[in-house]
Amino acid sequence: MSVALACLVLLSAASLVVGVADLDSNVLLHSRVPRTLALVLAGSALAVSGQIMQLLTRNVFVEPSTAGTMEFATAGLLVSALFFPGAPVVVKMCYGAVAALIGTAVFLRVLAAVPLKDMLVTPLVGMMLGGVVSAGVTFVAYRADLVQSLSSWTTGDFSAILAGRYELLWIAGGLTLLASLLADRFTVAGMGEAFTTNLGLDHRRTVMIGMSVVAVVSATVVVTVGALPFLGLVVPNIVRNTIGDNCRRAVPWVAVLGAGFVLACDLVSRLVIHPFEMPIGTVMGVVGAVAFLVILLRGRR
Repeated sequence: MSVALACLVLLSAASLVVGVADLDSNVLLHSRVPRTLALVLAGSALAVSGQIMQLLTRNVFVEPSTAGTMEFATAGLLVSALFFPGAPVVVKMCYGAVAALIGTAVFLRVLAAVPLKDMLVTPLVGMMLGGVVSAGVTFVAYRADLVQSLSSWTTGDFSAILAGRYELLWIAGGLTLLASLLADRFTVAGMGEAFTTNLGLDHRRTVMIGMSVVAVVSATVVVTVGALPFLGLVVPNIVRNTIGDNCRRAVPWVAVLGAGFVLACDLVSRLVIHPFEMPIGTVMGVVGAVAFLVILLRGRR
């Protein structure tokens, strides 16, 4: 863990000094520090959310972007933009969180109705559900002339992060801490309803708490920086293959590696076409898709 923390500190330091503008106290305090904090908070929170979803669904290929949660959160934000365009960001986040929670419930309901002979069917169902929602959201956004807003929610980008425009992510950071405190309950719930009930825990309540954490984190990240694909899939699987399934033991590793993964992808997005910058969602989409394929192929063996 000490090596991982040292790497995270180095990546954070690199994030503070890399950029187009000359580094001075004003740029450091109002742009670089907020951006680095946003990267760490969003990366650790989404990675831990992916781990919670995988435990509760008992499937290592499930995370917010493969379960339709992100797409439903975007739909909630679109509803708030249509009917309450002047609402504060916190109110928009609430719409996104409620929609994400509804979407996750729909996903679990569909899974309960579909015979799952192969664990790969689960993420396919989630991606198809997300695709349907995404198509509907895009149509409505096009008709309402909100395509630009929709693009900012669906493509992760930290270039506009300044002091005063990222603080909502502290909510995601707090929920990550809550998830670490409830790690033992999520581990037990991941062993099935009968096992959980025999140990005196309320399985339904534990699942609801876990999915609520995932929904609020997803909405917070989407409304602040946009969607970050595959993060909650890749990082928990790397940690699981290294130290096992125990959630309490794995949460710190998932949080640190998730933050480091996002910091590294952000540095690539800022340097690959310097002095210009590409959205981090594009870099994470490429890296995450390759890692997803590797995990799929190894799972088949």
